[in-house]
Amino acid sequence: MNPLVFSLIVVTMMMGTTLVMMSSHWFMVWVGFEMNMLAIIPLLTKQHSPRSTEAATKYFLTQATASMLLMMAAIMNLLYTGHWSILKLTNPLASITMTMAMAMKLGLSPFHFWVPEVTQGIPLSSGLILLTWQKLAPLSVLYMTTPLMDLNFLMILALLSIAIGGWGGLNQTQLRKILAYSSIAHMGWMISILIYNPTMMLLNLYIYIPMTTTAFMLLMMNSTTTTTSLSHMWNKLPLITLFILVTMLSLGGLPPLTGFLPKWLIIQEMAKNNNIFMPTLMALMALLSLYFYVRITYTTSLTLFPTTNNTKINWQFKVPKKMLLLPPMIIISTMILPMSPMMLILE
Repeated sequence: MNPLVFSLIVVTMMMGTTLVMMSSHWFMVWVGFEMNMLAIIPLLTKQHSPRSTEAATKYFLTQATASMLLMMAAIMNLLYTGHWSILKLTNPLASITMTMAMAMKLGLSPFHFWVPEVTQGIPLSSGLILLTWQKLAPLSVLYMTTPLMDLNFLMILALLSIAIGGWGGLNQTQLRKILAYSSIAHMGWMISILIYNPTMMLLNLYIYIPMTTTAFMLLMMNSTTTTTSLSHMWNKLPLITLFILVTMLSLGGLPPLTGFLPKWLIIQEMAKNNNIFMPTLMALMALLSLYFYVRITYTTSLTLFPTTNNTKINWQFKVPKKMLLLPPMIIISTMILPMSPMMLILE
């Protein structure tokens, strides 16, 4: 892609997200979402193939439907209250419709079907943008409208997302699909705490983005997209293989690693609000996500891929891609747990 065109697309995408995050007018929020959606479509298809075109079409149709629902919610609220302001969302039907639109944009269950398919059909770099940057605008709208939402509807979305994010990844061998289902589950955790403590949702987001970014950067280094190719890395880049597996376990929420921190704090916060049943269910369903990460760890680092004797030592002729800031990202993704008291004070 032409560097000038690429820069223009990226700037437009970032401006669209910034417009959504800074606006207090529903029409400007809608305009920001449209700018963001139309700018990311070329990034999804920068490697021209039928699969990437199909993924971009699915993404466009889903996001266009979500934008239509968002505009419909804003108009319903306008007819009910006479205001375009985000903080005047007092019509219950408009609130439910807006939450459904944001759930479609985030990929929350039962609107999650597009996330694994789109992520699988696009390059790793575009998948990184799709699963990190594209979550900022919808979550900012949900954060601003938190007091006006229906708790029961949000909890149903959260539980379904955590369950689907765990079950969907159990039988996957494609790493992009595994990261997509992981994103669905993480979005469910963020939505679950939104009503009780919106700041905790932001903390979860701040931790989820570096972890997912690190996982994608490690896969992009060697263009690894399947568990089979990952299992061949032990005799080429053993250290990178170790970092991939530790980052995956952190995404799954294994206690000594960074990924355990948001789950721990969310369960603690919900228990403080006399909600015991929900965090118990969420913790049990989080074990599904952890299981398929542990399965990847077992198949790639604890067992040797069946090879003939003359291929045991596979020389790495191709130099891996250089990734800037990878060491600090790995540290953030795995070793932040001891800093949790400081984060709680800042919160």
